[in-house]
Amino acid sequence: MLYQLYETQRALLSPFSEFASASSKLYSHPLSPFAQGPGAQRLSAGFDLIHRLTKEYEKPEFNITSIQVDDIDVVVQQNVAIDKPFCKLLRFKRYTDEAKLLTKMRDQPSVLVVAPLSGHHSTLLRDTVRTLLKDHKVYITDWVDARMVPAEAGLFHLDDYVHYVQEFIRHIGPTVNVISVCQPTVPVLAAVSLLASAGEKTPRTMTMMGGPIDARKSPTAVNNLAMNKSIEWFEHNVIYRVPSNYPGAGRLVYPGFLQHSGFVAMNPDRHMSAHYDYFLDLVRGDDDSADAHREFYDEYNAVLDMPADYYLDTIKTVFQDFALVNGTWRVSGELVRPQDIKTTALLTVEGELDDISGAGQTAAAVELCAGIPKARKRHYELKGAGHYGIFAGRRWRDFAYPEIRDFIAKHHK
Repeated sequence: MLYQLYETQRALLSPFSEFASASSKLYSHPLSPFAQGPGAQRLSAGFDLIHRLTKEYEKPEFNITSIQVDDIDVVVQQNVAIDKPFCKLLRFKRYTDEAKLLTKMRDQPSVLVVAPLSGHHSTLLRDTVRTLLKDHKVYITDWVDARMVPAEAGLFHLDDYVHYVQEFIRHIGPTVNVISVCQPTVPVLAAVSLLASAGEKTPRTMTMMGGPIDARKSPTAVNNLAMNKSIEWFEHNVIYRVPSNYPGAGRLVYPGFLQHSGFVAMNPDRHMSAHYDYFLDLVRGDDDSADAHREFYDEYNAVLDMPADYYLDTIKTVFQDFALVNGTWRVSGELVRPQDIKTTALLTVEGELDDISGAGQTAAAVELCAGIPKARKRHYELKGAGHYGIFAGRRWRDFAYPEIRDFIAKHHK
């Protein structure tokens, strides 16, 4: 019922949002007589802010069409390598007419970026992908909004997530380097562990960034919620059926709008301040700052629905049973044994100020992967970085990325 009420509210606000957008332009367009009156800039800024607070945010695009490699412009084309019901494996193919550079790029390592299925779209890792493309052939998991997946496609569990990752690794080949960001560190470790246990070839390297491998360590507010509520509480309070106006009508999901409310509730003062600063930037005519605000919130406010079964499995397996670290997790009947991984090199990355995955949670993978020689394991803490800072922004580009790039290069041959 809550989902239906939300959809009704969204439909009612839609014309009001469009009215606010039109009014903002009416008071700001240089040819409009209303823009010449006193206070016009403040009125325009106010209507613009109302529009952004009430509009619907669609899934953003990656918009990575070119990069620079060795100071040469290289064209980038986004392709779908594998199309699954709940996920598309995207490849960012690089093109150049420079023969020497083309040969160099062909010899560069392949990287599979496993994006989180935890509320935001994979485009949240746009900066991650753009930076990696300078030195790597890049693939990324692009998870599909569950409300857009027809019910006849079946259910999606945490086990299915693990099997998807295994299929993607097999498709790219054993020379792939896997980078998992936040939530997928757990299923990625399971996927590689099961490959090793079955005697299959495993990736050259695994880089795990800011994920809850052992959520018992330095628990955050996110961890505490998952740990202190029963699975029945989550079933009754956050799981709803998709309304009839979407292809996935009737599917049980954890709705994106509820997730977004939780994101905002973690730091309400910060968001309120950001929106007020945006209003002031518009009044002052500071277009660069206003554009930066729009770019961030266009991404931040675009959320997807998660399949209910996958979400509940994750709560129970990762945050309540701690099945991975306790050695009790079975995927399709097979026991997950990280100690069976022998040849894959491991790098764990944590942000010093991460308030989503606390200190030590990701580093726990180093001890779990006891079969990997110490010389092939490394932990790196990014000073001054919060959760998002380890995969986006200046700290990612200037500090975290060089560590990851050099680690992959070291184990490429």
